[in-house]
Amino acid sequence: MQSPFWLRNVCPYGGAAEDIEIVAGRIGARRPAANLPLAEGDLDGGGRLLSPPLVEAHTHLDKTLWSLPWQPHSAADNLRARIDNERRILREQTVPIAARAGALLEHCIAQGTQLLRCHVDADPELGWSHIEAMLALRARYAGLVDIELVTFPQAGLVTRPGAAALMRQALEAGVEVVGGLDPCGIDGDPVVQLTQVFELAAEFDRGVDIHLHDGGELGLWQIARICDFTEQYRRQGRVMLSHAFCLGMLPWPKVAPLAARLAANGISIVTTAPADIGVPPFAELSAAGVTVCLGSDGIRDAWSPMGNGDMLERVMLQAYRFYERTDEGLRAAFDAGTVNGARAMGHADYGLAPGKPANFLLLPAETVGEAIALRPPQRTVIRHGRVIVRDGVLLDSLLVLP
Repeated sequence: MQSPFWLRNVCPYGGAAEDIEIVAGRIGARRPAANLPLAEGDLDGGGRLLSPPLVEAHTHLDKTLWSLPWQPHSAADNLRARIDNERRILREQTVPIAARAGALLEHCIAQGTQLLRCHVDADPELGWSHIEAMLALRARYAGLVDIELVTFPQAGLVTRPGAAALMRQALEAGVEVVGGLDPCGIDGDPVVQLTQVFELAAEFDRGVDIHLHDGGELGLWQIARICDFTEQYRRQGRVMLSHAFCLGMLPWPKVAPLAARLAANGISIVTTAPADIGVPPFAELSAAGVTVCLGSDGIRDAWSPMGNGDMLERVMLQAYRFYERTDEGLRAAFDAGTVNGARAMGHADYGLAPGKPANFLLLPAETVGEAIALRPPQRTVIRHGRVIVRDGVLLDSLLVLP
């Protein structure tokens, strides 16, 4: 076991310079930066801004076309057509998930992400291959990033024979979260879909994460039903709603009573801060006690050619979408891409307090606001007290051989 050492001269969130002791991969004492020579084993932070690592709370690594030649976007304009288009592209794909998703995951780690929730299709047409590949990918990168998997019935649950059996198999294999998708818009029977999702979650004692694209009053009605099921199945604090565009489509007085129920049940919201549709109102939901966090969703896949796996850029997009310019507003956006994501995913072992894992992101910036504005590529990532990324480059010698 490595002897205790110090990470010297770092500025937590851009504040006063500190030294942070690292003991057995965890945070020990914290003290004002000492003007002393480095002792053997100490790391020099160079006065850089220090924060907890970035958190990617919603993505689909199994679908990515990352590292492949550019593919022109071909999807249609409605949800069902986009799903069908994606299934066709994935059926025809010959480059394995290990190569595509592995290349993207390494890029995400190099940008500073250390905690990631990935939705993996439970589609009888694709079979067990996507789930098996993602379980193997997680094992390979376990020393470099924490990955939480969601079994996700994108092509339908109630209406797709065999999907429920695949989800059960995924949960038995160690997938942590039960997924759902538009109980009304995709399956057309919200009570049956939600019953199946929450029954699985209760049986396996897992969390729930439901994609909700349905807008307006229909979307709000479904959120109310999800609150009902959360209460009935005692999943408080373990449910997340992804997208939830409807929360940003109607006046706040209409949304506020539902926000109170979300907060009371510990139901979190993850958003991609999209530019073209309603966005869950960040300040209002946060003031109501709802945890709002950030995710990339698809990254260069059949749904969109956009995305680059940089959660610091996603933080910028959140701030930009809500026209945040003050230091306070920019810090709130930064929290959405870091501590809020960890909280929403139930990861209490995260942060800068003594006893937490020594997982850090170091940025050449004076303040959080400057870091968001510049999004500097020269990033250092420390995991359990060990440097795994230096100047934005992953030290690939740390990978577990496949």
